[in-house]
Amino acid sequence: MARLYTRKKGKSGSTRPITKRPPSWCKYTPEEVEALVIKLAKEGHTGSNIGTILRDIYGIPLVKPITGKTISQILKEAGLSPKIPEDLNSLLKKAIRLRKHLEKNKKDYSNKRALALIESKIHRLEKYYKSKGYLPNDWEYKPFVASLA
Repeated sequence: MARLYTRKKGKSGSTRPITKRPPSWCKYTPEEVEALVIKLAKEGHTGSNIGTILRDIYGIPLVKPITGKTISQILKEAGLSPKIPEDLNSLLKKAIRLRKHLEKNKKDYSNKRALALIESKIHRLEKYYKSKGYLPNDWEYKPFVASLA
């Protein structure tokens, strides 16, 4: 998600290829790429880590032009997709860490505000994922329950 309540735009990433065709120098077949994605997921890597590993180690710039499917679609077909989407899960972990910090440091007002911003992002993502069907409609963010998990 974009940065909230700041004028900063963040760092720009690399540009995506213009063509939708796989690069000529990439010699992997779609079946090999799908097998690699499933193997890396079974090893415990997240979707974004899988993309980074495929790029850095195997020289596969993008999965979609080669296979016609995204990494998350491949994981969903294989039954390896996470219960909670990756970006929401990382925000939940960050909120838990901040809550533990604020239990010890009650007067840390800047981090109290940071926790409020993180929780607002969590609620917006929760609403989005419920509307798209990635989360069940009865799923709800509860800080106390999240800290126990």
